[in-house]
Amino acid sequence: MAKENTDRTTIDLFADERRPGRPKTNPLTRDEQLRINKRNQLRRDKVRGLKRVELKINAEAVDALNQLAEARNISRSELIEEMVLAQLTRQQR
Repeated sequence: MAKENTDRTTIDLFADERRPGRPKTNPLTRDEQLRINKRNQLRRDKVRGLKRVELKINAEAVDALNQLAEARNISRSELIEEMVLAQLTRQQR
């Protein structure tokens, strides 16, 4: 049986063939890389005095927040923080 370069049905013929793709540049697995990156992000946030808060809101509210944040050229997180602080300031009066 002749080996055709376009034939992919007989895997054993292509077992030692290098497939094109991005070369591995990090010895760690992707899961380990993600875990380390998340840990580093949490450390950076802690140094900056940030704490994580999660909330669930409907898609329309998210779209409105995204549009307003984009119009003001700030991140959605910064916009929500400003809105919460403004509301807290009003409540304290």
